[in-house]
Amino acid sequence: MFKSSLDTLEQFKHILLELPKDCYAQSCSVLSNSSIGQHTRHIIELYLCLINGYETADVSYDRRERNLKLAEELPFAIEQLSWIQDRLERPNKPIKVNYELGGEDVCLESNYHREVMYNLEHTIHHHALIKVGIQHFTEKQLPESFGVAPSTIQFRKACAQ
Repeated sequence: MFKSSLDTLEQFKHILLELPKDCYAQSCSVLSNSSIGQHTRHIIELYLCLINGYETADVSYDRRERNLKLAEELPFAIEQLSWIQDRLERPNKPIKVNYELGGEDVCLESNYHREVMYNLEHTIHHHALIKVGIQHFTEKQLPESFGVAPSTIQFRKACAQ
């Protein structure tokens, strides 16, 4: 689980570093006018919520700090992705996850490893969107695995046999 998460983040850093300078923070019509940087910011902020909430065992993805610098400055985003990679692997423990749903606060019991898996799946989902943005701006060939769930890759391999 940690290896997949760390490898996914490492692949993401390499892809981001290969982008043309002007496309990271540029609004993209095929992404409902959001940017690759905004999707990157969202991924990073959820991981930060989890890591920063580990000690208190209390996580709220809804009440995260929204740092626009992550969406606008690629070097800062890369630095934060590395920070996450350095701190992600931790022992499992129970965690409370708080949500705001329909004006109501909801608290669910979870655990750290389950939330790492949630963040991995969430990251892959946003990578699929980012892939669309990259293909809109560039002719860059991306790894076939980028933005695709590991189970989908395995399913495709099984179908090809």
